[in-house]
Amino acid sequence: MKNSGIISALIGGTFFAVPYVALSVGLLPSLALGAVAFGAGELVFSDKKKPLEITNRPLYETLVEAKKQNKQIENMIPKVESAELKQEIKEITESVNNIISTIEHNPKKEKKIHNFFNYYLPVALKIIQKYDEIENQRLSSKEGKQFMEKSEKMIKEINASFKKQLSNLYQSDMIDVDADIKLFDSMLKADGIDSKDFEHKKLEEE
Repeated sequence: MKNSGIISALIGGTFFAVPYVALSVGLLPSLALGAVAFGAGELVFSDKKKPLEITNRPLYETLVEAKKQNKQIENMIPKVESAELKQEIKEITESVNNIISTIEHNPKKEKKIHNFFNYYLPVALKIIQKYDEIENQRLSSKEGKQFMEKSEKMIKEINASFKKQLSNLYQSDMIDVDADIKLFDSMLKADGIDSKDFEHKKLEEE
């Protein structure tokens, strides 16, 4: 509510003025009543969610750093020669963006992937950057080729693991919804309604 501050102020003013002016209550008690009423008004009428920057500064700073690191990974995409690895890295950045967005909207989920921001993401960035650096050197030695092959394999594993990290964030949600689906289906059957009836009806309409 845009005018929540005004409404709260009016409520607070009323709870101050009535005791102080009409009931001859002392100044300090009247002020206290007004302050309490104002605070209550803010709680009731304010629908603004406080930003993460205020409610959890450490997590906010962690996410800011994660966005910077992910942007650095994204900037590596055009530098990598392999089209297959370009796609792998692109998918990595998409997973990271989705993870960051999920944590921003539900900070409590951060506990499930605490190591992601502190270890996995920084190391992923380091591996991709080092891969590009060695690739540019055109090393023909056995060690150089082994490093490139090992790094390519690791980048693919990073992509798969980041997708798994994102899935883990929604694991409990999926379990809850799955339980709701099963309960809903069982209730339909108990009332003599089969969910398959809806499918058959839809096919007939098509």
